[in-house]
Amino acid sequence: MSKFGVVVMGPAGAGKTTFCTALIQHLRHSKRSCFYINLDPAAEDFTYEPDLDIKDLITLEDVMEEMHLGPNGGLIYCFEFLLDNLDFLTEPIDPLSEEYLIIIDMPGQIELYTHIPILPTLVKHLTKTGSLHVNLCAAYLLESSFVVDRAKFFAGTLSAMSAMLMLEIPHVNVLSKMDLVKDLMGRRELKRFLDPDRSLLEEEDNDDDHGRGEGEGNGRDEKERDEGGDDDPTRPKNVMRGRAFKQLNRAVAQLINDFSMVSFLKLDVQDEDSVGAILSYIDDAIQYHEAQEPREPKNDEVQMGEWNE
Repeated sequence: MSKFGVVVMGPAGAGKTTFCTALIQHLRHSKRSCFYINLDPAAEDFTYEPDLDIKDLITLEDVMEEMHLGPNGGLIYCFEFLLDNLDFLTEPIDPLSEEYLIIIDMPGQIELYTHIPILPTLVKHLTKTGSLHVNLCAAYLLESSFVVDRAKFFAGTLSAMSAMLMLEIPHVNVLSKMDLVKDLMGRRELKRFLDPDRSLLEEEDNDDDHGRGEGEGNGRDEKERDEGGDDDPTRPKNVMRGRAFKQLNRAVAQLINDFSMVSFLKLDVQDEDSVGAILSYIDDAIQYHEAQEPREPKNDEVQMGEWNE
């Protein structure tokens, strides 16, 4: 029997727990069952108490105190400890039926999603056929305020793509906290960030060049280009003018273009329709509805239908 779940992840401050709360509330309004798992050993405040909490197994505070580790090292130790005690996850998840949506709330340390193989190992355990066999999808949240700084936005997009390649499961990438940017950018301009394109950076570079003024340094720039040294990012003048940084950003944007994997959905947790739209993409990614058996309506639903007639 298949199970269905979503791993909610992203950088710190992206609104992962807030999204989990909105998702649980939407599922309850829709009369759908869910099982909420918190895997952040430092999280404390929840609107809905988790059905399974990693802090019942290990806490970041205890690890930092006893092992004399910092926050990042302590978090990695917590997940290594979890991998050594996978029964903590297996036993509560195993009895769940296919009607449940398992929501896994992850911490915000980006190392877990980019280059440390801890999370891929956990995902393989959850999705392995013959064991739990959970049809998993990842929801990667990126704060929408990143679009104000395009270099920062592309760095966040690269992290999302890295997570997609590491985990090898279906992904739904989400721009969260859309209410923060409604007054900062027009709808048409914001729509361009949903499918990241290198032209976004090139336009910003052109705006910066115009902002410097036409006469400022143009003669020197032309001379450097003629000498073939203008493209060298290690030249002190290029470093001071930010050209090395711009070249790096253009390379990152080109890499994202070449893979053509990342696109974003908009999320405003205060809008029920927005949360419902994200959920529909998650359901499609994990093929939730295809596995559901037709069910008999409950008595109160039948009576409500008769009353409406």
